[in-house]
Amino acid sequence: MRIATWNINGVRRRLGPLARLVAHARPDVISLQETKVEDDLFPRAAVEELGYRFNLIHGMKSYNGVAILSRVPIEDTGTRAWCGREDRRYAFATLPSGIEVHNCYVPSGGDMPDAEANDKFAHKLRFLKELAVWWSAESKRRRAVLVGDLNVAPLETDVWSHKQLLAVVSHTPVEVELLDRLMATRRWVDAVRQFVPPEQHLYTWWSYRNRDWAKSDRGRRLDHIWVTPALRASLAGATVLREARGWKDASDHVPVLVDLKP
Repeated sequence: MRIATWNINGVRRRLGPLARLVAHARPDVISLQETKVEDDLFPRAAVEELGYRFNLIHGMKSYNGVAILSRVPIEDTGTRAWCGREDRRYAFATLPSGIEVHNCYVPSGGDMPDAEANDKFAHKLRFLKELAVWWSAESKRRRAVLVGDLNVAPLETDVWSHKQLLAVVSHTPVEVELLDRLMATRRWVDAVRQFVPPEQHLYTWWSYRNRDWAKSDRGRRLDHIWVTPALRASLAGATVLREARGWKDASDHVPVLVDLKP
């Protein structure tokens, strides 16, 4: 079973890159964030032509939006709202194996890491806190995968410069602490870092502001795949598809993939 997550930054604009991902990696399940389209305008026909007939779409006009695209049947599908807002950031579904896939898009938090001066940053912190509270109450026996753009780069090697980004939203100590708190709720396993050593720099996002993103390589690892402890032994591989950042009509994020053996 190959599961992919990708902040696609507008699904209708990036059907070409989506098709390229499918041809290149053949994921069984693709979780998308920032689809930026209302449900009735989602390109379902194009997605089905790519082989994804079982889908959960949870979008809105111009902003946010998540989707779970699957080659295999899904059931027990649902969505959740956080912080009293219906801003389409969370969806979940169960695969035939019984594994739950939870697709999450954490708010970016704006530019200023000050919860009193920046409402967007305050929203992000509250969102992470609510996630942790909810997962703390969930059954510890569940086999689950949490994927998505969590908008936090937790490790020093998840950013191009730990020292320079300590005061930059996505790598501040308060965000990292809250992400660690969320990870502790289920003793989540960072699937990608099971295959890429923590001391190795690894990124999934490069700003559009960088004229030559590959040369400057000022990236951050914002996109994650976590599994519950019961699935640790099933982990068979992980890939960050760095080359996708250079594709035509590329998103500023790249796909992240994890393989699970039966």
